[in-house]
Amino acid sequence: MRSEHPIKRIVVAGGGTGGWMAAAAIARTMGRAAQVTLVESESIGTVGVGESTIPPLVTYNRLLGINEAEFMRATNATFKLGILFDGWKNGSDRYFHSFGLTGRDHWAAGFQHYWLYGRERGHEASYDDYCLELVAAMDGKFAHLPDNGMNYAYQLDSTLYAKFLRTMAEGDGAVRIEGKIAQVELDGESGDVAALVLDRGDRIEGDLFLDCTGFRALLIDQALHAGFDDWTHWLPCDSAIALQTENVGPPVPYTRAMAHDAGWQWRIPLQHRIGNGLVWCSRYLDRDAALDRLLGNVEGKVLTEPNHLRFTSGVRRRQWYRNCIAIGLSGGFMEPLESTSIHLIQRAVLRLIRMMPLGPVNPSDVAEFNEQQMQDMLQIRDFLILHYKATERRDSPFWRQCASMSVPDTLAQKMELFRETGRVFRRNEELFAENSWVQVMMGQGIMPRSWHPIAAKLYDDDLGRLLTTVRDGVVRTVATLPAHGTYVARYCGAATNAATGTD
Repeated sequence: MRSEHPIKRIVVAGGGTGGWMAAAAIARTMGRAAQVTLVESESIGTVGVGESTIPPLVTYNRLLGINEAEFMRATNATFKLGILFDGWKNGSDRYFHSFGLTGRDHWAAGFQHYWLYGRERGHEASYDDYCLELVAAMDGKFAHLPDNGMNYAYQLDSTLYAKFLRTMAEGDGAVRIEGKIAQVELDGESGDVAALVLDRGDRIEGDLFLDCTGFRALLIDQALHAGFDDWTHWLPCDSAIALQTENVGPPVPYTRAMAHDAGWQWRIPLQHRIGNGLVWCSRYLDRDAALDRLLGNVEGKVLTEPNHLRFTSGVRRRQWYRNCIAIGLSGGFMEPLESTSIHLIQRAVLRLIRMMPLGPVNPSDVAEFNEQQMQDMLQIRDFLILHYKATERRDSPFWRQCASMSVPDTLAQKMELFRETGRVFRRNEELFAENSWVQVMMGQGIMPRSWHPIAAKLYDDDLGRLLTTVRDGVVRTVATLPAHGTYVARYCGAATNAATGTD
């Protein structure tokens, strides 16, 4: 029986990672119930530096039925077990934020409480020793384990990922139109977006419009003026340079974030190259000095011209306004310190699909969408601020500013609770797990002053047996894993991949 409801015409403004993630997911999920049209111009570049991801992308790809090995081969991807932070606590330290669990939790208390009590009782092993993903990363090992026993994400070429998704989306019926958007036409009565007018005069009408135009935010901001909250006072970095270099050895299964006196530097190993970038605050470092610093701290021959970026950390006050939804950078931006940019695209796209209106846009859906999006952004914001605030560095004006700044009450409460009790509480499907907060807070120098009394329930022998069993299990499992480079080459090696490891 023919439906009485019209096909939903969804127009995606802009390509890149955000545009094609949206088009691919909607075309595959909605099928004939939606008509997806994507408008992009070859003459407009994309940011294209979101190369490091977090584990929810694994789920996203599975939801869309993407073959993992095929996807990794097409994007020259490697596996990622976490992020190695250099110099964030005092300038000469390092710690690892892994994607896995550490130890064994009790329903009443996380493993950190048993570890803290164990230290009091004379057990000296590092908290790191109890995390499989962390130890495997530091040993350069990786393999898929039964029952999803290894938590991981990807390090990938985001430009190639967009191309991969474009092929998939067009295969599922999405239509791409080449052209530069010259005007966003609004309906005179409702104020909704009525059409996109291209520079050659074409007029693209739709029912829902997705703004994937990046920092320009042509629809959500320039046309609809949805408003923006600036978070620079908490996240002061506003500039970045990205460039690519040759591999100098087997790719490691982690991203590096190396602090410097005005920000930090990333290093992301792919199969065919290394992605590098410097992030800094322009109040304390000028562009030429930043480029010199980056070029002086890369490994391998430089392959590309530097890509200079300026940004403002913050969030669009309304991610869904009228019949327009901001996806990706148009909805807000927070620096790539914890690899959340692609994740925020994913969350917005999947949330939109779950709330897709049958007929006209429902204000209740809009309000709920905006509330959930804002909560995602606020929780990620707090986690990023933690890296700057919880520091012992006082060696430069930048770090003195970060250490002295006031922070949101939500973060201040979380830091104080952990410092006093060792506890971490998460709310409303918060992205970062308890173990993520524990690893970063302790890595940045916040050590709990107490622990949950349930840990003291264990006699010394039982506590020792628990800690030893967990640690020995990690060691045994890692010993069986192949080198990450070897596994990648065998599982999903791209034609351009020449770097392998050894077993």
